Amino acid sequence: MLLALSYPMIDPIAIQIGPIAIRWYALAYIAGLLTGWRIVLWHIRRNADAPMRRNDADDFLVWAIVAVIVGGRLGYVLFYNPSFYLERPLEALFLWRGGMSFHGGLIGVVVALIVFSRQRGLELLRVADLITSVVPIGLFFGRLANFINAELWGRATDVPWAMVFPGAGPAPRHPSQIYEAFLEGAVLLVVLQWLYNNPKVRARPGVVSGVFLLGYAASRIFVELFREPDGQIGFLAAGTTLGQWLSVPLVLLGAALLVRARSAA
Repeated sequence: MLLALSYPMIDPIAIQIGPIAIRWYALAYIAGLLTGWRIVLWHIRRNADAPMRRNDADDFLVWAIVAVIVGGRLGYVLFYNPSFYLERPLEALFLWRGGMSFHGGLIGVVVALIVFSRQRGLELLRVADLITSVVPIGLFFGRLANFINAELWGRATDVPWAMVFPGAGPAPRHPSQIYEAFLEGAVLLVVLQWLYNNPKVRARPGVVSGVFLLGYAASRIFVELFREPDGQIGFLAAGTTLGQWLSVPLVLLGAALLVRARSAA
């Protein structure tokens, strides 16, 4: 057997009081949403050109919670396991059994942004730039929760930092959840915050959103090279994965936003 690092066995349940169990995965969603909301409020306080007011940000937090949960769950059902849920439609409601899709959650948030901005008379792209600048926080916490849950592990490898994940067989594997937490979360957050703190960038609506879409898509497509595809789907044409194909439209949309921002400058 190849040498591998010891996987840190962490109980997926963070807090349990009698029959009530709070999982790290749920706390990751809460931490991502609340931390993102607080940073949005910080930007609103310090920037006179903020595209929304404090009460708008407070209200959109509720919209975002619903959009992430509903969109993420529907995305998983439709993208990753449609045949299973077609036979058992009620199980699509069983969120506690897991199964969320970032691409579905993103679609949900985009729809929420469009409707919310229209209702409040806000500039869509400027609001989107502010909101997307903090999305990597949720990605960071979410991928750490995937690691704690020992799910979405990587492909078998002999790299020195490989780990044997419980439930994934005896082969050492890439800790791809950590790769994603670093690239989609930490690195992308630093880049987006740096961009959004530049008044010249904020004056060109769509730049931050475009960089977010391109940055996430590039990170996801790259890390999918090390991540084991979902068992019920496997590899697609030429060894690609569904996660890579779902990221292609994000590349196109991100590039379109950057071209639009440049032409409008």
